[in-house]
Amino acid sequence: MYTTDETGLLNNYAIEPNTYYAEYPSPEQQRSYAVQGAIATLFVTLLMLVSFAAN
Repeated sequence: MYTTDETGLLNNYAIEPNTYYAEYPSPEQQRSYAVQGAIATLFVTLLMLVSFAAN
């Protein structure tokens, strides 16, 4: 959507969305993040071990 000001110039700036504060994660979410991090670390470690073994 384009708007023009009183001099006829085009104003096509983006409309900024409303901001809000994030909520601190609950203990269940924190535990889930820790498990995901542990699984990702294990996965990367296994990939590196396989690549070293194949080399």
